[in-house]
Amino acid sequence: MTESKSASTSVTKSVALVTGGSRGIGRGICLSLGQLGWRVVVNYAGNMTAAEECVKMVKDAGGDAIAVQGDIGVAADRARLVEQAFAWGGRVDLLVNNAGITSIVRADILDQQEDHFDRLIAVNLKGPFFLTQAVSKRMIEQSPDDSGTRGQIVIVSSISAYAASTNRGDYCIAKAGLAMTTQLYAARLAELGIRVYEIRPGIIATDMTGPVKAKYDALIAGGLTPIKRWGQPSDIGRAIAAVARGDLPFSTGEVLNVDGGFHMRTL
Repeated sequence: MTESKSASTSVTKSVALVTGGSRGIGRGICLSLGQLGWRVVVNYAGNMTAAEECVKMVKDAGGDAIAVQGDIGVAADRARLVEQAFAWGGRVDLLVNNAGITSIVRADILDQQEDHFDRLIAVNLKGPFFLTQAVSKRMIEQSPDDSGTRGQIVIVSSISAYAASTNRGDYCIAKAGLAMTTQLYAARLAELGIRVYEIRPGIIATDMTGPVKAKYDALIAGGLTPIKRWGQPSDIGRAIAAVARGDLPFSTGEVLNVDGGFHMRTL
């Protein structure tokens, strides 16, 4: 298989691995990469129909794609996902850690169940940490482009990294952990030609936020965010596209807020 080049030299052959890529934010990311002509590994946990639909949409957008099943909370699945991604693409130029689950039960932290906590942390924090470890080790072996870049990594977190929700303590803790995961890998990998970024979404219209739509409709209308609308998966996709194109060559460890301005403190 012909080795692909990085985004800065040959976008059409660049390869991305997107976890949780079949629906919601992940699909928005995959489509944006497809529009850039990228080859995309669409990881999914269980919904093969949605993943195959996403693959077709990426191809229709101008890219190429395959679907690979795997639960990133399971070590053996992570290993298989990495092997299949590199076997298909020849390399991976961009890893997007997007997969995640919401709290299994929304409950006061005084009533948090340990098994529910463990499952969410395994998928939302432990999985991305060790997947990043595995992929970065392979990226280090890749030939750099003219700028010295061997690859880029994005971790999709949430405003819940700092906005406390006491009925979703496990989720908030995982997202806060992802913020530090970004900083750790950015510091470790910079000298090796790998840049790492955190994308921090706000209130995004997906299946996950569907059950609380009425609540957030009212909050947004009342001024929760300076930009008074729901975010869309395509908004996250555009931010990923900027990274994929190599538009941030002198940045690493950067937090890109895609939240309608929620992060700002205003009076």
